[in-house]
Amino acid sequence: MSAKPDVSVVIPTCNRPDLAVRAVRSALGQTHQNLEVIVVVDGPDEATTAALDEVGDPRLNVIVLPERGKAPNARNTGARNARGRWTAMLDDDDEWLPTKVARQLELAEAAEVESPVVACRMISRTPRADNIMPRRLPEPGEPISEYLVVRRGLFYGDGFVQTSCIMAPTALWLKVPFTVGLRRQQELDWTLRALREPGTQLIYADEPLVLWHQDENRERISLENPWEEQLAWLRSSRELFTPRAYAAFTLSVLSSMAASTRDGKLFRELLAEAREHGRPGTVDYLTHMQIWALPPSVRHRLRDVVIGRGSKNQQPRPDAD
Repeated sequence: MSAKPDVSVVIPTCNRPDLAVRAVRSALGQTHQNLEVIVVVDGPDEATTAALDEVGDPRLNVIVLPERGKAPNARNTGARNARGRWTAMLDDDDEWLPTKVARQLELAEAAEVESPVVACRMISRTPRADNIMPRRLPEPGEPISEYLVVRRGLFYGDGFVQTSCIMAPTALWLKVPFTVGLRRQQELDWTLRALREPGTQLIYADEPLVLWHQDENRERISLENPWEEQLAWLRSSRELFTPRAYAAFTLSVLSSMAASTRDGKLFRELLAEAREHGRPGTVDYLTHMQIWALPPSVRHRLRDVVIGRGSKNQQPRPDAD
């Protein structure tokens, strides 16, 4: 690689060679070709490095870490090695649609701020259905913490940001790295911290540009429920949230992690946390109660029904497959 790329793509991976190659090919297959793809292999992994060797594209750079440090550390390593003005993150189990980078570059270049954080909608694909997320985009003047975590319905949120959807100036990724050791809410944590920097703004592409594969038979961080860790993170990050958003996160996200304990004392503790440090709304109280009252399988079925009804007019684009 000699010419300097416009965009650097960072893909962390570990022991998933087929998925890593699929992600890499979706990045290399972008309509915008002046990019580099940096795959950070999280610890020695001969199968993955061998599979990547077969890709045969000079724009691909593979970095193998000496030991496993998890995805935030791998992403930070990729950002430190990025040569492009812009860096976009891509998880190894996701895919980009072909115009993703080109569309986000258009929005970035048209932005009125120095350091735009450009996100996009995505297609959430499960064995049951495809749904487009987020369901809505931020409203003018809406606090981003409230957009991302405050619910308007009992079984789902409207706002959303996911790592594979984010492109930002490389300088911003270097100034605001991912929090190493945080297992959940990595993109929420990064986005809220990044948007505190001067000259930043969250901008969304209206169309879905990422394919997010879910419910596959593999290890997923998003299926873990480290509620104690998340509560400690929330308390240490209180300044990132408005009181309304703080309460909503506590009574929805944290509540859903902790409900499996069936501990009535914990139920009351989270309620007290939301009321003492936040400003809960009616939907937050109802969400907290239904999470603890209904088995997860029932809640998931109800969510699928509600989201399915709301998504009838949000059909994925033809190039989603």
